[in-house]
Amino acid sequence: MTQIGSETPTGHGVIQAYLKSLDGSPGVYRMLNAASEVLYVGKARSLRNRVSNYARPSGHSGRIARMISETASMMFLTTRTETEALLLEQNLIKQLKPRYNVLLRDDKSFPNILIPTDHPFPMLKKHRGKRSEAGHYFGPFASAGAVNRTLNQLQRVFLLRNCSDAMFAGRSRPCLQFQIKRCAGPCVGKISEADYANLVADSKRFLEGKTTAVQANLAAEMAKASDELEFERAAALRDRIKALTQVQSVQGINPASVFEADVVALHLENGQACVQVFFIRANQSWGNRDFYPRTPADAEEPEILEAFLTQFYDDKEPPRLLLLSHAVDNADLVTQALSDRAGRKVEIAVPQRGEKAELVENAARNARESLARKMSESATQNKLLAGLAEAFDLDGPPKRIEVFDNSHIQGSNAVGGMIVAGADGFLKSQYRKFTIKSAAGANSDDFGMMKEVLTRRFERLLKEDPERKTDMWPDLLLIDGGAGQVSAVESILSELGVDDIAMIGVAKGVDRDHGKEEFHRTGQRPFALRMNDPVLYFVQRLRDEAHRWAIGAHRAKRAKAVSATPLDDIPGVGAARKRALLAHFGSAKAVSRAAIPDLMAVGGISEALAQKISDFFNAKG
Repeated sequence: MTQIGSETPTGHGVIQAYLKSLDGSPGVYRMLNAASEVLYVGKARSLRNRVSNYARPSGHSGRIARMISETASMMFLTTRTETEALLLEQNLIKQLKPRYNVLLRDDKSFPNILIPTDHPFPMLKKHRGKRSEAGHYFGPFASAGAVNRTLNQLQRVFLLRNCSDAMFAGRSRPCLQFQIKRCAGPCVGKISEADYANLVADSKRFLEGKTTAVQANLAAEMAKASDELEFERAAALRDRIKALTQVQSVQGINPASVFEADVVALHLENGQACVQVFFIRANQSWGNRDFYPRTPADAEEPEILEAFLTQFYDDKEPPRLLLLSHAVDNADLVTQALSDRAGRKVEIAVPQRGEKAELVENAARNARESLARKMSESATQNKLLAGLAEAFDLDGPPKRIEVFDNSHIQGSNAVGGMIVAGADGFLKSQYRKFTIKSAAGANSDDFGMMKEVLTRRFERLLKEDPERKTDMWPDLLLIDGGAGQVSAVESILSELGVDDIAMIGVAKGVDRDHGKEEFHRTGQRPFALRMNDPVLYFVQRLRDEAHRWAIGAHRAKRAKAVSATPLDDIPGVGAARKRALLAHFGSAKAVSRAAIPDLMAVGGISEALAQKISDFFNAKG
């Protein structure tokens, strides 16, 4: 047993003391250090047996031995089954982020294609998040780019609309999409509801992998049109068949023997891991994504892959088949947990030959190459961070850099943006947008906007992590501006009691030329870096990324404001009812003139809500 200071015992003896109160129940245990920080979260079929293993003074790997030596207390939670323990374990790992666990980072939701069922002429659209809208979902796709490419293909082949319901209802003549043969023109009656439904059915069959049947139907329709001397229609069908053939020709890598699966391959090198996931649905490859889980030293492939699978599918529906590059230790347990989550059978396999093995090898090769690129980029990034510390006389290379910028047009739609960078490059999952709520935005007061953004950012940090135990605290701030901005930021942080974070102001310089930036630090004269200094390029990249992020947020806010209508201000009229009203009446102005019986004719509008809508517009005059 070891001692922390002279008061808090840690080690095997502390763990041994818990054995008296434990039985053979399954459950989850947490190991904590003297500061009550969670070191490790684990599951067990028998809590007593698992804890007794930790109580042994020898026979542990280096990582486990260090963890045991730091353990000052433990917490336990029993479950009915080991499967429940596994699910609870992964939830706690994602929530608590213990140092000695494998942790999946940057886990985002994946986009899908949605064909809604609440409109006679449904649109094609991209969907991300919870599947709460009624319709047919197809996915997941690896990225927004993969979805956009597929949507583009579907428009060329099946001519489905991609406009909003409000735009659809307000059209009086065909749009450009109809002119370039990307839409059938249902908004102006260029196609009947029955014929459009056939297009929707064909697109669904295509997304389900039944491309041969779709092509045969199109060929039969073309032949029929030609026999009936409808040569214009036959030519249009010919163009659609040609587009479908082109789509199929670029899908030559799609597997013939795998209908639905995720291919998951891991490459581990020098303590760093990369996991590649390829998504296969309806015998089509819908893209791939790479992940870089945080792995403790001496963690091995089975442990890493098991942790990845359980965390990755914590909020996603797993496919029917998972093809893995390595076996996992508790395959039966993981299979049961994923099957329970999906509500159907999920199979895990490690193929050794055939097409499935080729798919896994391809994913493993991608994982190996991605990790090599990542390690090379990390080495370069570490050199830049070290150069940054030397150039600006910092205590050491910064681990987390936060860069702030504002964007507005004469005070309208003002937003603040924050980007984050570190040893792994830009950490885009931690970017933040701030809608300016104070009068500073309306007054075009850049100092006031910066004060609001920084105050909100650091007040939240002080509330959530006052002891600075997490890695969410920056050790360097980059501010777009000169001495005045630096002085203002210093004053803001001093008021908040956060006066120990280094900050650098980046000003354009005398001629406002790119490459002649001046740098400002508190109590120092402005200075510049050499024109060809890599650190200068690095700072420019950081500042430009913050500028891009803030401008993007501003444009999105401005676009939303342009599409706003008075209906947004009526209590009880949400997005769905707003769409229904606009689709029925064509415009908010027409809604304002409608009588209560006419409003009630719209689906979802009760008499009470119709009265409320009428009163709202009458009150406005």
